[in-house]
Amino acid sequence: MRDLYRQRAIEMLEGKSTPDHVHMCLIIPLKYSIAFTIGLLKGKSAVRIHRYMHRKRQLSAKSFCSRRYCVSTLGLNEETIRVYIRQQEESEKQQLELDFE
Repeated sequence: MRDLYRQRAIEMLEGKSTPDHVHMCLIIPLKYSIAFTIGLLKGKSAVRIHRYMHRKRQLSAKSFCSRRYCVSTLGLNEETIRVYIRQQEESEKQQLELDFE
């Protein structure tokens, strides 16, 4: 993915992945739309995951890439977003440990 970012002059300020989703804070050149950029990143990563899973012989009929995504522009609250991204893994662990009995 870093090579793809370099090729398109996309700068990743923060990034965190979990088993089922990814959070990223990116600077995208104005010549690219957000939809184009997200489509490119999701498409390229899906191909890479598919190739990896095929080599490991772990392919299934399941789809591993959702068509949905959430995007927000940021300005004054950039640091808040970056901290949120950094803390995602710990936050999700805490949510899984909640006892609802």
